[in-house]
Amino acid sequence: MAKETGLSGAINNVTQKQKEASFDHIGIAEKENNRWYVLHAAPKGGSQKQDLASFLKDQLNDGQKVVIYRLKPEYQKSVTPALKKAESMLGKPYNFNYILDENSYYCSDYIERAFRENGIFKLEPMTFIDPKTGKTNEFWTEFYKKKNLEVPEGKPGCNPNGLAASEKLERIGEF
Repeated sequence: MAKETGLSGAINNVTQKQKEASFDHIGIAEKENNRWYVLHAAPKGGSQKQDLASFLKDQLNDGQKVVIYRLKPEYQKSVTPALKKAESMLGKPYNFNYILDENSYYCSDYIERAFRENGIFKLEPMTFIDPKTGKTNEFWTEFYKKKNLEVPEGKPGCNPNGLAASEKLERIGEF
């Protein structure tokens, strides 16, 4: 679950969909040889396969909660191909611009691409507008100014809140 300040707060400020939950990171769990892993894209390590215990330790030590979702039964057949796709994208650097790029991924981009073949999630026009002011959130204005880039308002993308809000998922619980 998202923090309220910094990058996490800025992501959540313009993307939160659910009143009871807000997210700034997303991954996919995989069981392999009786061990659980999380495949995800993170600023530290890029696209990676991390032992679940290590992932949970990182998140919980950072003051985050971890919420577990599962695809509804009618979409379960897409899990195996998504895991194969996610495995094929491991090792790519993190996308610090949050603009779709074939050579680097941000967390929700990594997950959307993993499931893209089966249309589980969809890209939507990104927004960086603060719903309270109706103007581009100041964090994002400064963020992209420092990178000498325009705010990618309306460009295709995805975010953890948008993916978590999918009607194809069901909430299982949280750590």
